[in-house]
Amino acid sequence: MKLSKRKIKFSLIFLVCWFALLVFFIDGLHKFENILAFFGGSYPITETILILLVIIPTVLVYLFTKSEKK
Repeated sequence: MKLSKRKIKFSLIFLVCWFALLVFFIDGLHKFENILAFFGGSYPITETILILLVIIPTVLVYLFTKSEKK
C-alpha cells in the first residue's frame, strides 16, 4: 500500500484540529476530573478512551480521503 501525501496531509490537519477541539472541550468545559469520575476514577481507561477518540477518526479520515489521480 502506497502512502499518499495528500491523504496524510488532510489526516494530519484533521488530527490537529480534532485534538485541539477535544482539549478545549475536556479541559475547558467539562474538566478532566468530571470525566475521570464518570469512568469510575480509572486513569488508564479514561486516557485510553480519549486517545482512541483522537486516533480512530483520524484513521477514518485517511481511509475515506480520495487519492488524487495522475
